[in-house]
Amino acid sequence: MADFVAEQINKLATEDEDFVDPWTVTGKSETGIDYEKLIKKFGSSKIDEELIQRFEKVTGKKAHHFLRRGIFFSHRDLHTILTLHENGKKFYLYTGRGPSSESMHIGHMIPFMFTKWLQDVFNVPLIIQLTDDEKVLWRDLKIEDARKMAYNNAKDIIAVGFDVENTFIFNDLDFIGQCPAFYQNMVRIQKCVTFNQVKGIFGFGDSDVIGKITFPSVEAAPAFSTSFPFIFDNKVVPCLVPCAIDQDPYFRMTRDVAARLKMPKPALIHSTFLPALQGAQQKMSASDPNASIFLNDSPKQIKTKINKFAFSGGQATVDEHRLKGGNTDVDISFKYLTFFLEDDDRLAEIKQEYESGVMLTGELKREAVEIISPWIQAYQQRRAKVTDEVVESFFKIRPIKL
Repeated sequence: MADFVAEQINKLATEDEDFVDPWTVTGKSETGIDYEKLIKKFGSSKIDEELIQRFEKVTGKKAHHFLRRGIFFSHRDLHTILTLHENGKKFYLYTGRGPSSESMHIGHMIPFMFTKWLQDVFNVPLIIQLTDDEKVLWRDLKIEDARKMAYNNAKDIIAVGFDVENTFIFNDLDFIGQCPAFYQNMVRIQKCVTFNQVKGIFGFGDSDVIGKITFPSVEAAPAFSTSFPFIFDNKVVPCLVPCAIDQDPYFRMTRDVAARLKMPKPALIHSTFLPALQGAQQKMSASDPNASIFLNDSPKQIKTKINKFAFSGGQATVDEHRLKGGNTDVDISFKYLTFFLEDDDRLAEIKQEYESGVMLTGELKREAVEIISPWIQAYQQRRAKVTDEVVESFFKIRPIKL
């Protein structure tokens, strides 16, 4: 399994291919990542219309627009999770965030928005891991600064609307020392993966610090319920991980060792990337303020960023645009509407008007501003209510609602 994974990762590094790993995402086409090819290279399964129909039948809920539009496009063993729910059996959700900035951007919100919806639909517990230790190992960050970022990001995440009764949040640098069972599972995982395997899976080199070599076990451990005895009482409970596709290597490794630990393989559901303002070849990044729309941006900042930086699929002149129409496959404003405009009919109408030349680039950008700016303002109102005491209640080691 590990040799297969290494082979697939190495293939991604060829010059004429997209490159996707947990730290770097680069597309070769102006339309962005070729997700069909990525499914084949990673060995996952496509979320097709048949699976979406089964999802709706089992849950009795209309599929989220992220599912309907292929934003969550790939999975591993999602059928197993649906069967569990169908049979009245429980599972839990696990997702996470590597804190790298004081404020998160709207791209970071996509997995959390969908996770919140999944939690509401299935009524299951949720574990959220903040990998502040990862950022210390990969970036020039002090431990104290990484912990502070994790705390601020926790406020950002809580403001999505998670319920403290069935949600537990932790940051690695503080939690692992308080939970022996978690560390014990880390060691069990570490015993199952050789140095050569982890180098093959993640591309680590001889000059990488040793902390990077062991870190994958930290991200893998929450996928096993026995890592949280205070929640699951040492019961073996299956796990579903909603995440962006770049995190998949961690869980391919986790699934590979699960049988040896006599634990169920975690199921996964993968999202695409929200592209950077400058174009779909890069995902939105916290390291470039002009490439991202942050959750603490003002309406004026949002309008300026979209109008000034959002890559356009329009033509060079108004006359040419009226004649030929725009290209929604590369237009960033339209891509953002695909993520944040929930009305399917209105999205289809905008697409038709822009591609026919009726709608100009400036008008399309205004549509994006008018959707994203109110969404962020509503979010900021919720964020303002997340006090230090609220954060502490989510971080408290305790039983949660199962």
